[in-house]
Amino acid sequence: MDERIKKILSKMTLEEKTAQLMCVERNQLLEKENFSPSKANAVLKNGAGQISPVLRQFESEQGTEIANEIQKIAAGTGPKVPVIIHDECLHGCMAEGSTSFPQSIALASSWEPAMVEKIARIIGKETRARGIHQALSPTINIARDSRHGRVEETYGEDPYLTSLMAVAFIKGLQSQKVIATPKHFAADFAGDGGRDSGPVFFSERILREVFFPAFKASIIEAKALSVMAAYNSINGIPSSSNRWLLTDVLRGEWGFDGFVVSDYGSVWGLYGSHGVADSLAGAGHLALEAGLDIEIPDSPCFSHLAQLVREGRVSESLIDIAVERVLKGKIWLGLFESPFSDPEKAKKICDCEEHRNFALKAAERCMVLLKNNGILPLSTDTGSIAVIGPNADAVRLGGYSGSGIKVVTAFEGIKNKISKRTKLYFAEGCKVNSIDKSGFSKAVSAAQRADVAILVMGNSSETEGENRDRCNLNLPGVQEDLIKAVSDTGTPVIVVLINGSAITMQNWIGCVDAVIEAWYPGEEGGNAIANVLFGDYNPSGKLPITFPRFTGQLPLYYNHLPCLRKYDYVEVRGFQPMFPFGYGLSYTSFNYRNLKVFSGKSSIKISVEIENTGKYEGNEVVQLYLRDIVCSVIRPVKQLVRFEKIHLKPGEKKIVDFSLNHQDVSFLDENLKPKVEPGLFEVMAGPNSAQGLKATFEIK
Repeated sequence: MDERIKKILSKMTLEEKTAQLMCVERNQLLEKENFSPSKANAVLKNGAGQISPVLRQFESEQGTEIANEIQKIAAGTGPKVPVIIHDECLHGCMAEGSTSFPQSIALASSWEPAMVEKIARIIGKETRARGIHQALSPTINIARDSRHGRVEETYGEDPYLTSLMAVAFIKGLQSQKVIATPKHFAADFAGDGGRDSGPVFFSERILREVFFPAFKASIIEAKALSVMAAYNSINGIPSSSNRWLLTDVLRGEWGFDGFVVSDYGSVWGLYGSHGVADSLAGAGHLALEAGLDIEIPDSPCFSHLAQLVREGRVSESLIDIAVERVLKGKIWLGLFESPFSDPEKAKKICDCEEHRNFALKAAERCMVLLKNNGILPLSTDTGSIAVIGPNADAVRLGGYSGSGIKVVTAFEGIKNKISKRTKLYFAEGCKVNSIDKSGFSKAVSAAQRADVAILVMGNSSETEGENRDRCNLNLPGVQEDLIKAVSDTGTPVIVVLINGSAITMQNWIGCVDAVIEAWYPGEEGGNAIANVLFGDYNPSGKLPITFPRFTGQLPLYYNHLPCLRKYDYVEVRGFQPMFPFGYGLSYTSFNYRNLKVFSGKSSIKISVEIENTGKYEGNEVVQLYLRDIVCSVIRPVKQLVRFEKIHLKPGEKKIVDFSLNHQDVSFLDENLKPKVEPGLFEVMAGPNSAQGLKATFEIK
């Protein structure tokens, strides 16, 4: 490969080299939403590294044909190097007609990396068939503050769980020859107040212990071929021009040999926002020197690179290094041999029955039962049901979702499920973020006529998502008032939440009989919700983030450091979330007993017995947490170190075995070097981070 890259590079002019580090923005190829071959010929005359999402502008079949047309044009211009077309593939490719799976935060709630890997394989297969070669996914930032609008894109608050999900997604995606791009490197989503891309001031210890592990695993274990630099700044240095991040750590320590792309406009931000460069050219210079290889979605800064070389301000050898990384990715993709997509294959596999069925299965396994006083599961022969709420019959897929597919709403799913004898009433009640209560009377009337009311509440792209950070985690608008109004009728109430982050429920949870967190459940979400409500699937999801009682408790996360003072407020004594990390109920019950620990020279063996003591078969996520009781450096009160999801029939027992190694009991010492100290450790095995059996072992 190296010889091939050198040969290609030797034939390139300076302009053709720098073009490989630039991105053609989709509007440069379009004329009033139509693809323009003449424009494409003009903008690709020197070649290009990437093309930003253009195919989602068109119907699926037309978009796939346009991908081929672009490659034909690239083959006839400049250095005759094919281009990489990228898109977002967070929970499905955004090109029209692609299968839409549950949102990332929902996938994390499954605690099933193997399922996530299979989903990513499907996404990769559909993506590559469309002529798209790189996914700007997954989002693996740590979500410690639920006010951040993009929590829905993450795998939650825990570095270990996030790392496993990241590795699974990347392996699945790249198995289909689609380049994964874990983002946003680094420590994004962690600014003050939960605000998007805000500056952070973190010690190197916190970066390495909390915010780096998922990226490190993505590179070392999953072999991600690209990384996206973040908008934010860390201790006064923008991530997109941070040589320590992009070169010393990413390449020097972790051995990353792929290419780094900017976040959309993050190189411009060095000049236009952060103010560390005095010109667009200067911003491009800073980013390239730091180790950033491609500026996307267009290249106002990198377009000056050739001139900077001619002026002697940038070494051409530095350009060559970045181009080599880009060419390596294109060779890995097989673009020189097979640059074209297969329209017939794309038409056959995208959102096919098999993929839709798996989207349904995934949605079922992602839902979290938060409360149940025994009302669930419902009978399909229930006499009458009222379905109420702003999210009951609305399409809610979450951020970075595709289009052109049939989406099953909760109301449709319930209607599909119930018997013909059941009377079904519907009332929207209110809009997601409205203060208008004029629909309350119809909702109350529907509830009064029903044996049970199912209220489908939550958020939408209007109230959370990118550029939609929140300062209040209560249900938006008058939704809480609607819950109370319906509850006042005396009809039993079940609340189904469709949303992407934590919801505070202190004002209404005591008024309702059951709560299901459905997240943004994907295209088959409505059928999955119905399957859970009526007991065709026993919910087994567990929360990947902590749900606070009040917004003022944030940031709130389970693996905090101990404090000499009490961890509380005047209004809330102690660490009291509404629901802890790892929490989730079932229609059956599980009993934990016989926790045993065997400490050896090279490993620690732990076993715990689980019994299904209820009347339904079901899945349980057995979670193992570790605490270093005495350490020369302050350690978290507990850390997730292992988990396993098991299936048990009523009365069935199973012994779950875990094995820890010295890496699990190590920590970063004062010099940030891994170290294992002798002493006592505590393990806890249980159904969530707040409950479980405890035992100790000693490292000698």
